[in-house]
Amino acid sequence: MVLRIEDTDRERSTPENVEQILDALRWLELDWDEGPISQAERADRHREALDRLLEADLAYRDTATAEDVAAWKKEHANRGYRGTPSDDPGAAIRLKVPDEGDTVVEDEIRGEVRFPNEASDDFVVARADGSVLYNFAVAVDDAEMGITHVIRGDDHLSNTPKQLLVMEALGEAPPRYAHLPLLHGPDGKKLSKRHGAASVQELRDAGYLPAAVRNYLALLGWGTQDDTTIMSTDELIERFDIADVGRASAIFDEQKLRWLNGRFMREMDLDTYTQAVARHLGREPDERLRTACEIAQEKAQTLDEVWPLIRFLFEEPETDEKAWRKVMKDGALPLLSEALEALRGAEHFEPAELESSLGRILAEHDVKPGQLYQPIRVAITGTSVSPGIFESLSVLGRERSLERIERAIQRLSTDGHSGTSR
Repeated sequence: MVLRIEDTDRERSTPENVEQILDALRWLELDWDEGPISQAERADRHREALDRLLEADLAYRDTATAEDVAAWKKEHANRGYRGTPSDDPGAAIRLKVPDEGDTVVEDEIRGEVRFPNEASDDFVVARADGSVLYNFAVAVDDAEMGITHVIRGDDHLSNTPKQLLVMEALGEAPPRYAHLPLLHGPDGKKLSKRHGAASVQELRDAGYLPAAVRNYLALLGWGTQDDTTIMSTDELIERFDIADVGRASAIFDEQKLRWLNGRFMREMDLDTYTQAVARHLGREPDERLRTACEIAQEKAQTLDEVWPLIRFLFEEPETDEKAWRKVMKDGALPLLSEALEALRGAEHFEPAELESSLGRILAEHDVKPGQLYQPIRVAITGTSVSPGIFESLSVLGRERSLERIERAIQRLSTDGHSGTSR
């Protein structure tokens, strides 16, 4: 894999943009064998190739403006523009395109794609200031670097015949091309911000794992014969075949990515999981965080979702008033009071014993688990979403659990919610 920064457009190719590319590849753990190579720094090689074509009469200088080209095409039934060579050293340079036949792209995905030469302009390969354009620079670099495969989006398909014509003029053998279908959103339209389309850095900041993102991206437009979904990167490398990539646009669905990421997170060993969470939160992977991660691992689908689940173990919770109003209804006060006494009497503040102690209250009052456990959850975490209630109580500890439930009971009593349990 050759990492080449195609930076002939100096306005767009800022150091910040280049660093963003490198940062994304590093985070994705996609390594390269050669580079990064700046295309702009190869300007001398491009100039040498350009001079060879001028000397061989395969390219020429032309003073025509865009308006001149449009007028010529109108006069010639919209055929490809053919210019008049000029001696002006400050003129742009065009490549001569054959008048007859087709330029054929042998695409690994789409098969044979033909472009009639008659309809193709003698296209500009260098500006009036001598700087070369993208299609010329790419063709020269692909040839000189020994590139064997070019795999890119099918929005580049229209560039490929131009690059093939440059290579043919230079007497070089072209690489093999594969043009991937572009990504669409779940509504079938081109992927955009309205679908939540994100940069790699945004996926990282949202708490996705590099391995899960690699896995998901590999499956967009490609799949195994047995429809395997979860694969390690080594397995992806072993099983991938460009011939199995489909022609239809692939659907990028962040909900499916979240699901896949959650699977990867649940399959991590606890130490690795804790280290990943610690890096994401900027905390130390100490024993306290490890214990918190242990009870959250089955619930969180991204690293970003872990902290809201375990925050109550590290900070005093802020009560979600919407959750409070939904849960702390008539009947909650007596149930919480009984739960408080049961928890006070628990000999070992361990999940199994806590489940047994609280289960007796459910049986005695014939109430659904949510009627008892949700008020406890809101009392100790401030919200209605948390890891398992028995594990949450155990890790929070007897003293802090009882203290928070006591506060909830006091608030309920003050609010006047003293209805009886059913």
